Amino acid sequence: MRRPTLLDLCCCAGGASVGYHRAGFDVTGVDIVDRPRYPFRFVQADAIAYVREHGHRYDAIHASWPCQYGAAITKGTNARLRDTYANLLPAGREAMLSTGRPFIIENPEARPDIELCAAQFGLPTLRHRRFEVHGWTPMGIPHTRHRGYVRGWRHGVWHDGPYLAIYGKGGGKASVPEMQAALGIDWTDVHEELTEAIPPAYTQYLGEQLAAQLQAVTAS
Repeated sequence: MRRPTLLDLCCCAGGASVGYHRAGFDVTGVDIVDRPRYPFRFVQADAIAYVREHGHRYDAIHASWPCQYGAAITKGTNARLRDTYANLLPAGREAMLSTGRPFIIENPEARPDIELCAAQFGLPTLRHRRFEVHGWTPMGIPHTRHRGYVRGWRHGVWHDGPYLAIYGKGGGKASVPEMQAALGIDWTDVHEELTEAIPPAYTQYLGEQLAAQLQAVTAS
């Protein structure tokens, strides 16, 4: 049986891609920055232009449009920084819709059709992520209650706990080996790529459902 194909836009080092591959997809990654550690077929290109031209050739599409525009670093007193970061979500969504393919968008400003947390998958971090879907229907899972602290210094007080802070450096935040283990990622040791990565467990969970629905459509 032919493996379905999936296009992963703004793929970074491939955290999402590995999850989809484990779910049964042949994955192609696109990023505007070269990603030599990306484990599958990779295309260095503008993601919006690429999906407009080639997206219809794939069975499904995922995009992690850059989140800085809607993140905490560009809110409140730092709102002026929004001029530094482009909001690609509206144009990216429109380009994905133009393909006629089912898709998934991961972005803090995306519609929260499903939200996942690392604790739901037994991973020692939190990493909440919001997913917007189109053209298929995922089933969510109950949010696991957080038990304990995120390890690290806060306001001069040390907190020990079961969860690792996978962002920034120092102050008790996770080391690169700890980040790799907590995310389930062993093919890159680049700090920036790990801080941005989606744990593969998330997209394996979503991808298995998506693959089953694509197969059902093909069989009908």
